[in-house]
Amino acid sequence: MIHRWTALALVAAASAAGAQSAYFDARAAGQVGERFDGYLGFAAPPGPQARQQAEAINIRRRALYTDLAQRRGVSPQEVGITAGCTLLGRVEAGESYLLADGSWRRRSPGQPAPVPDYCS
Repeated sequence: MIHRWTALALVAAASAAGAQSAYFDARAAGQVGERFDGYLGFAAPPGPQARQQAEAINIRRRALYTDLAQRRGVSPQEVGITAGCTLLGRVEAGESYLLADGSWRRRSPGQPAPVPDYCS
């Protein structure tokens, strides 16, 4: 497993690289959300610009996960799931998220962050 600080740096770089207003609007509307595997997904159909921006973020995340996996001697999927733990912990109230069971949810105000047990 990769170090938690490495995952945080990876997530910060991926998030900063994809800062786009249509994406943020779609995220706030619950259309775009974090998935357990470290990628963005679509809980509801977003507009074309938001979809394009989310897909561009996923491309950058995939490249980062692959690079880090090669340097650490682990699979890109393992890196993604580790990053997913950090990303799910940042889901704000009103935002959508997907856990490994395949059901999209929306975080309610006062609800704890949706971090799976395997993330601890």
